[in-house]
Amino acid sequence: MNENEPRPLYMDFQATTPMDPRVLDAMLPYQVNYYGNPHSRTHAYGWESESAVELARKQVADLIGADPREIIFTSGATESNNISIKGVGRFYKTKKKHVITTQTEHKCVLDSCRALEAEGFHITYLPVKSNGLQLEESFRPDTSLVSIMTVNNEIGVIQPIKEIGHLCQSRKIFFHTDAAQAAGKIPLDVNDMKIDLMSISGHKIYGPKGVGAVYVRRRPRVRLEPLQSGGGQERGLRSGTVPTPLAVGLGAACEIARQEMKYDEHRVSMLSKRLIDKIMAGLPDVIMNGDPEKRYSGCINLSFAYVEGESLLMALKDVALSSGSACTSASLEPSYVLRAIGTDEDLAHSSIRFGIGRFTTEEEVDYTAEKCILQVKRLREMSPLWEMVQEGIDLKSIKWTQH
Repeated sequence: MNENEPRPLYMDFQATTPMDPRVLDAMLPYQVNYYGNPHSRTHAYGWESESAVELARKQVADLIGADPREIIFTSGATESNNISIKGVGRFYKTKKKHVITTQTEHKCVLDSCRALEAEGFHITYLPVKSNGLQLEESFRPDTSLVSIMTVNNEIGVIQPIKEIGHLCQSRKIFFHTDAAQAAGKIPLDVNDMKIDLMSISGHKIYGPKGVGAVYVRRRPRVRLEPLQSGGGQERGLRSGTVPTPLAVGLGAACEIARQEMKYDEHRVSMLSKRLIDKIMAGLPDVIMNGDPEKRYSGCINLSFAYVEGESLLMALKDVALSSGSACTSASLEPSYVLRAIGTDEDLAHSSIRFGIGRFTTEEEVDYTAEKCILQVKRLREMSPLWEMVQEGIDLKSIKWTQH
């Protein structure tokens, strides 16, 4: 970027969040003065690091209503998802070789399932209907695990986690949820919702990058085969020295999120409503993707008919936005999540995701909405499709020829 150019506004809170300054304050001493290995048993350097890690473990547990002994520190939600799905699948594989997930999961869940398929497992990828999941019909006697995300990272839809949890418990099937986008944003309780495994990411909740956690239930006990061999840290499930500063940062982020969840939720939903109302009032043919009611308000996915999403992103280069998941944003394929919920290909191509978070201001929301309205109007004026629609031509009736 050019030194003199102002940086764009940040409106992509689903991709990552800025670190809360209070989190950095908690981490700094462990980067500089208290640098002991938390697994060193013979001196004060180890003990002070260990007690900091254990406090962080409790802070993470308190956010989701778990016991601190059920929290395992990992490098992020991707690793947590891998440990949960491959770990449980492989541990119980002699008796059970069937796993259920959905088509709209994050790539790391889908790819972990693909890896199990290559090992001879059967995986059911449930289609997501507009009215929910057809889960019960998919259960089999050899089903070991169900993995369904809490909040979708592209469209913000919240799944009925409590109902799914109770359903799985009644069939004695383990239930894993990828809560990277949900933890710290909506209230979660692993006992009330009957969750057996849960993945959490640090950098989605204003914590440091490169750290996450996986919750693994103790009663009834969930057994899993570790992916990584080593010194047996983290109850033998995740060997490797726990990075004290990162764990402390994740703990602080969870603590702040727990205390400020109501306030954040209120503020984010107010800003979200403001953005949607402004854009919808200023433009016709704007479609909101995902369920209008059961969704996390900070994730807004809109399709602007007759406008190419990529060209709109280019036109809005002074606002940091995306057209879907950062992990797959390099490909020009339309979002697989939008395709799975039945969005037309042309609308899937014209979608933009707006992310609102703790540090978003009203001015940023207003600026984004105004810029968006301006650029969509400009791009539509250039579009022959828009012109045809204005003349009353039904685009679906046109037979396009290949040249």
